Amino acid sequence: MATNGTIPKITLYTNHRCPWAHRTHIVLKELGLPYEEVTIDLDKPREPWYLDVNPRGLVPSIKYSNGPLKEEIITESAIVSQFLADAYPSHLLPAADGSPTAALTRARINFFVDTWFSKAGSYWMQIVRKDSKEEQETLVKEFISVVAKEIEPLLKDANPYFGGSEKLTLAEALTAPFILRIYALAKNDFLPQSAISGLNALPNFSKWAEEVIKHESVTYIWDEETILKATKAKAASLKGQGK
Repeated sequence: MATNGTIPKITLYTNHRCPWAHRTHIVLKELGLPYEEVTIDLDKPREPWYLDVNPRGLVPSIKYSNGPLKEEIITESAIVSQFLADAYPSHLLPAADGSPTAALTRARINFFVDTWFSKAGSYWMQIVRKDSKEEQETLVKEFISVVAKEIEPLLKDANPYFGGSEKLTLAEALTAPFILRIYALAKNDFLPQSAISGLNALPNFSKWAEEVIKHESVTYIWDEETILKATKAKAASLKGQGK
């Protein structure tokens, strides 16, 4: 598993409701890395011991050691996921070995992930928070338009995964928790059905998303009922704050 032949020791601090923590679960599953899991209760103030692990109190965090590498704490989902993908080059992400091909693949994956979160990623929660159907439908139209313009072209060679990969890449690992939630919210009428019909009208995106949301590494910690309940509560709390 490791470049020095040793098995890493990983403790993952997580909560299965959190889409950001979900990213790290996907990466660990795809890499086949063993880990111990500690669930952090997100509904309570963080206990002092966890603030010693991560002063921000967020999940995920990992405690990692491997052979000569002493125990380290790594925080923030994108950084944790990138670290694991770099430490164990695989189908998720090619090694940064100086080759132009690997560098280009890494750049394209980074651009895809950045585009999703900078252009489209915030819409789903904005839509859920709106009180009126009219307001929701307006945001859905904006969302579909953004995905069509920014994301659809980047998936032109997905077959079935990003860049023509036959296996998940880091592009999927970092976006799948949010894609899955969008489809689940619409299926359960937390989002207008027009969100799904609009996405389904995008051939590249819809074909890619269909494969992503059913992949075992994406679904193995998925508890739809619990996550929908938590999302509804989160949206209600944000409305109450006038955000």
